[in-house]
Amino acid sequence: MLPGVRRGILGGTFDPPHLAHLVAGEAAYRQLGLDVITFIPAGAPWQKSDRRVTDARHRWEMTRRAVDGVAYFEADDREIHRDGWTYTIDTLASFPHDEALVLILGADAARGIPTWHRAGDILARAHVAVAPRPGVDRASVAEALRGGAMSWLQGPEMTVSGTALRVMAAAGASLRFLVPEAVWQYVVEHHLYDGA
Repeated sequence: MLPGVRRGILGGTFDPPHLAHLVAGEAAYRQLGLDVITFIPAGAPWQKSDRRVTDARHRWEMTRRAVDGVAYFEADDREIHRDGWTYTIDTLASFPHDEALVLILGADAARGIPTWHRAGDILARAHVAVAPRPGVDRASVAEALRGGAMSWLQGPEMTVSGTALRVMAAAGASLRFLVPEAVWQYVVEHHLYDGA
């Protein structure tokens, strides 16, 4: 990438990556005039230390497949190769200082930023673009992000979540058309959520 790029960063567990992730990335790209949307699966997400997370190699491969074929989407594996817990501030700091970073989050995640490691530094380094989520009050998000630059993305409030998809798959339901086709094929091939 050339210096001075405007980069959207869409991180998460991606267990699995689903259509709400892609819709948020597309909205940020179009509405904020970004050059690229970088999808980064978390290596060892510290806020999920109390639950089972699918092996990083599977989550990386699903993420890579989810964005394949979209010229302005890319998958980045820097977090899954990092030792120890994964912190957003460390990831932001790993990009060149002359890049304008936009952290793309669902409203539920954005509301939780005050609990994140070095939250103030995150808000100082990146603009936060927030995708609406059902049941999340906008005022509570604005309060959580007070002191930082933020904007709301325009688009549908999508209810799909990785947790819901894993529950569905464990109950024998198909994830097809809730995740990209290549992700669905990978999930089926590797029996990722059978009986999860």
